[in-house]
Amino acid sequence: MNLRELESFNAFMTYGSVTKAAQAMNISQPMVSRLLNSFEKSVGFALFNRKRNQLSPTTEALQFHTTVLRSLNSLREIETQARAIANEQLGSIRIAAQPIYVDTYLLDVVAKFKCAHPNVAVSITDTGLEGMLDMVTTRQCDLGIGITLDLQDPNMEVMPLAQCRAVCLMPRNHRLAGFETIDIDLLRGESFVELSIGSPLRTKIDYIFQIAGWPRKIAVEARTIRTISRLVERNVGIAVIDPFATLLVDEEKVVARPLTPAIEWDVALFRSSGELSAVERSFLSFLRAELPDLRKAGCVL
Repeated sequence: MNLRELESFNAFMTYGSVTKAAQAMNISQPMVSRLLNSFEKSVGFALFNRKRNQLSPTTEALQFHTTVLRSLNSLREIETQARAIANEQLGSIRIAAQPIYVDTYLLDVVAKFKCAHPNVAVSITDTGLEGMLDMVTTRQCDLGIGITLDLQDPNMEVMPLAQCRAVCLMPRNHRLAGFETIDIDLLRGESFVELSIGSPLRTKIDYIFQIAGWPRKIAVEARTIRTISRLVERNVGIAVIDPFATLLVDEEKVVARPLTPAIEWDVALFRSSGELSAVERSFLSFLRAELPDLRKAGCVL
């Protein structure tokens, strides 16, 4: 038996005659008759009573039709899912990202992606860089988003998205708020709000200040840039920070200024090696499409 035979049997059982079945299937009556005869031979029992060139279903046919209809519905579901996958409208994507990108960049990306792909399931995990890299390497997520490192893992693929440059975040009434650019030596004696020790960005910033040759006064350490931004708003200290922080703060309370010497890094997409799925390729296109707006906002170069 084949799919066309199943469809002809279902059409006959649904519409009650060969003529109406042929019309529903948009084929000739002789073709329907041949399909029904072939289907009857393949199942091995009588499906039709034949009288005066008229067909009527047997009791067995009525029972069997339920099974055929269920099978046809399953096949149609398979076809529907196949089309959905081919059109990037079905599937799932698991994303792990550093908190600053979950709080900012990914919000618009995911919202726009879901509008275009409403049936694709999206999972987001907020984690530090080390946790994100572990999730990528152990395939607990499909894509990771964070700042770049000098990775040596041959199974890890790093796709830079954009370059970032650290800014000095300070209260709007700060003595340095009127400067267009903040030289690092202007920050002597200031109190700093900083990421916790061990953060890759904290390590980069510490290195620059070590080269400058003077110690910093750390007022508060915190795990996330969101917390640091809120503390700067409350005049606890200033922060040398990821420019994405400017998307989180109240501009009436806080200003951000470029820092010299520059502290730069890339925002990147991390993934295990191998081909991107259709859904992953689509999500990557949405990540890239958001970059022009981030450039206008001064978050990336």
